Amino acid sequence: MSRLIAQGPILQTLVHAVFPPECLSCRMRVASDDGLCGPCWRDTAFITGDVCDACGVPMHGDVQSGDRCDECLSTARPWSQGRAALLYKERGRALVLALKHSDRHDIVRPAGLWLARAAKGILREDVLIAPVPLHWTRMVRRRYNQSSLIGQAMTREVGAPFSGDLLVRSKATASLDGKSREERFAELRDSIVVNPKRAELIKGRAILLVDDVITSGATLAACAETCLKSQASEVCVVTLARVAKDD
Repeated sequence: MSRLIAQGPILQTLVHAVFPPECLSCRMRVASDDGLCGPCWRDTAFITGDVCDACGVPMHGDVQSGDRCDECLSTARPWSQGRAALLYKERGRALVLALKHSDRHDIVRPAGLWLARAAKGILREDVLIAPVPLHWTRMVRRRYNQSSLIGQAMTREVGAPFSGDLLVRSKATASLDGKSREERFAELRDSIVVNPKRAELIKGRAILLVDDVITSGATLAACAETCLKSQASEVCVVTLARVAKDD
């Protein structure tokens, strides 16, 4: 066993010699395979400082603990707290789209690190982490659920249990791109259910939902409501990116 462990760093060095690690964004060579080069890191809108307690969008001014942004004050959020790792714009948007549509699985591990950091303040002791589900028809076309991949990566960082099939999309929905807030919520109504095989995992448990991006919050709301109806003690959410209006 000790010999195998000792070979780990050596093997990694050999792999890096043959396949030098690259920046996830610009592809410039970097020292490690866990993220972005310095310039791309600075150009990526990672969320820091004061944030909305429900969606994680940055807030300015005299912000108190538990404060919510205007959007989350005007829109009911069935979850307790929410966080996001970065803003969905420029390099951040490009990373999310590359993960979602271009088979860029090299983004998964760094995304897990970013999610773990973003969710640090809202993790509960008994939390169960679960991804927003894809309908099986979309899963066939895409071949993977990006939210499940980054959720698993985050789980490895925080040491919490993970259930990749806790929730199921019971019906296929149209793309939400370009739809209004009202249309998004209407489209997703009654579209997400608890997997009967996993129902016992939810009762009395804190659930942390993971998704790649939050826009209106309709998808996460549908998932959270389903968990609460199945007797989850609490639901929180964390996303890789948050769509936000320009200041």
